[in-house]
Amino acid sequence: MNKFIKDPEAVLDYVFDWSDWLDTGETISSYTVTVPTGLTKDSDSQAAGKVTIWLSSGTDGTEYAVECKIVTSAGRTDERTIWIHCMQV
Repeated sequence: MNKFIKDPEAVLDYVFDWSDWLDTGETISSYTVTVPTGLTKDSDSQAAGKVTIWLSSGTDGTEYAVECKIVTSAGRTDERTIWIHCMQV
């Protein structure tokens, strides 16, 4: 499980990395990032088997589950979750 600490005032990037999981020549065809209420997704992008999201805001003392679901060029589907614990640091 991937857990991260984020200050509510920080704007940070987080990476979902499928590069070692993808077969040779397989790519991410589409992806969906789900961010719960309370966090703000400022942007997202995909390259080289990785999905990068930029997050801001959050409430001090709150933990958020951020999910990313992909579909590959081979028709495979996978979903991963990271946990963002917001705390004043």
